[in-house]
Amino acid sequence: MKGRYRRYALFIGLWGLFACVGPRPVALRSSITLPARYAGTAQAETLSLANNPWQSLYTDPYLAALIDTALARNQELSILLTEIEIAHSEVKARTGEYLPFLSPGGRVDVDKVGRYTRMGAVEHTLEVAPGEAFPEPFSTYEIGAYAHWELDIWKRLRTLRRAALLRYLATIEGRRYAVTRLVAEIAETYYELLAVDNLLTTIDEYIQIQMNALQLMRLSKAAGKATQLAVNRFEARLLHTQNRRYALQQRRTELENYLNFLVGRLPEPLPRASQGFLDKTIDTTLMVGVPLQLLRNRPDLRQAELELKAAHLEALAAYAAFLPQVSLSGVVGMQAFRPAFLLSPESMLYQLAAEAILPWINRNALKAGYIAAKARQRQALLRYERTLIHAYAEVLNELAHIQNFSQSFRVKAEEVRLLTESIAIANNLYRAAEADYLEVLLTQVEALDARMELIETKLELLKAQIGLYRALGGGWQGT
Repeated sequence: MKGRYRRYALFIGLWGLFACVGPRPVALRSSITLPARYAGTAQAETLSLANNPWQSLYTDPYLAALIDTALARNQELSILLTEIEIAHSEVKARTGEYLPFLSPGGRVDVDKVGRYTRMGAVEHTLEVAPGEAFPEPFSTYEIGAYAHWELDIWKRLRTLRRAALLRYLATIEGRRYAVTRLVAEIAETYYELLAVDNLLTTIDEYIQIQMNALQLMRLSKAAGKATQLAVNRFEARLLHTQNRRYALQQRRTELENYLNFLVGRLPEPLPRASQGFLDKTIDTTLMVGVPLQLLRNRPDLRQAELELKAAHLEALAAYAAFLPQVSLSGVVGMQAFRPAFLLSPESMLYQLAAEAILPWINRNALKAGYIAAKARQRQALLRYERTLIHAYAEVLNELAHIQNFSQSFRVKAEEVRLLTESIAIANNLYRAAEADYLEVLLTQVEALDARMELIETKLELLKAQIGLYRALGGGWQGT
């Protein structure tokens, strides 16, 4: 009966110990469900643009060379590579924690005890050999192999290793996401640089047109057909157009320097193909696949998912810290008070000990660690859901971006055609005295603004294509 009561008391004590810890943490699942297809698409597609390598989308040889150089030299990617190395070292460290530790070594110490103590009195009655007194002070020489092994009964150490492995894989996905962003940013900056080149070319063309118009106004004034007001208005408009060129030149310099920065080098001239910018073909019927493919294609989503799993494992390890920890320790070697005796069989020593530790009192640190681990797990779930929502919204935004700006480009191109024709018509009407100088001036201003807006619209359309490729998770494949 007494044995039964002891078992009951032990069971109740252990139950009370772990009841205050709380339930074992469970893996958290997201409540967000992606739809079967993207809103606005006619049907669910099985192919996705993200499955194609970036070389298939960016065929400009100058752009491809910039991307290749950046993937090899960009400092941010190099920093992330070191983060991967650090995470891999953490996996190795966690792997070694649940394996036995074996350390060969030695020890030398000297002690002198008081004669009028128990040990001192005993030592002074001993003889090493007949007629040879016990050495004083007493020296100890020891060589051997020391071992220690924490038995991972509750798999706490192995759980921490799995968590470290997931963190390591997450850093790999983080670098892939950085590659995706870098490829997209280089492409956007390169096309913006081409757009600025074309804006400068357009400015130069219209400067020449306005100079010819100003000369016409001056000749008309000399013939008494125009006033100084008309000459001043045309000259002021010419100066305004020339002034716009300086801002574009500054923007071009900044873009060139930023591209060199992304590539990972000091500023240098950038070869590029600026001609034919407005003629670049853009496929507005790109295959986007289904939303569930984002979970496979987007590295930031996979990174968030791996970090969520790692946070769950770390919470399990924090829970296991409340359970008894059992460890074995031992030593085998030789010990003597003289080095010459170390080789004697009588000097051999061995020791084996088992130790079990159960945290009972003052467990505040363990409780705090467990609460923090569960909070980090909830935090990781929220980050995953936020990344998922953001990824889906990005795809919808870029799809709308392509649709709206492709229509805008067609309308703007027709506007530019009409206004370009109107410049010659207005000049002819002015020579025939059928139009005044304001109509000529207004036509030139409208044509210039429309042509520049057309270039900017083309740039937005190219950025939309790049943005859709990035949003779907493309750009890191093959790197």
